[in-house]
Amino acid sequence: MARPRTFDEESALEGAMRLFWEKGYESASTQDLCEATGLGRSSIYNTFASKHALFIRALAHYLDTMAEGQAAILEDAVQGSVARLRNLLSSVIAIEEANRREGLGIGCLGVNSSVELSLRDPEAAGLLQRDLRRRLGRLQDVITSGQQAGEISQARSAREFALFLNAAIAGMRVSAQSGLDGLALEAIAGATLGALTP
Repeated sequence: MARPRTFDEESALEGAMRLFWEKGYESASTQDLCEATGLGRSSIYNTFASKHALFIRALAHYLDTMAEGQAAILEDAVQGSVARLRNLLSSVIAIEEANRREGLGIGCLGVNSSVELSLRDPEAAGLLQRDLRRRLGRLQDVITSGQQAGEISQARSAREFALFLNAAIAGMRVSAQSGLDGLALEAIAGATLGALTP
């Protein structure tokens, strides 16, 4: 009979996610994972099968958690479209500023993983593509609504603006990793919103 697990699998997954976020997939050693999760090597492999399988679960967990937070902002029907987009950009800045206060320049696990793995890891690339479609769909819905209400310019299609906004957010996260402070990120956010409004 198998022995029951004596650890919190979700807590271990959170620890692994944070490690991969800080160090990347390749740089995270098995010993690092043991320290981050509080598990021994055998427990890691018995529970998650492999380092790669653990990474995929951690990445999926991160992307889903971030998507839930973004959905709550973008689907807030009380706010107008521009206000929802402004709140989304402000949330990105708040996350990056919190990381800065903790002495971390870790950016976004999704962006980091795209750069590190998307061209050579089909499973990670699939997760990242699914997340991109989900994000672009939500952004496009808000932008379409804003265009219909006259809040957002019709100089470009909702899809083009969604692609632009998504790229601006990724750029803000990379810029924060490179040392830009909150005031600089606010300037980027302001310019981004200015490009969308009539």
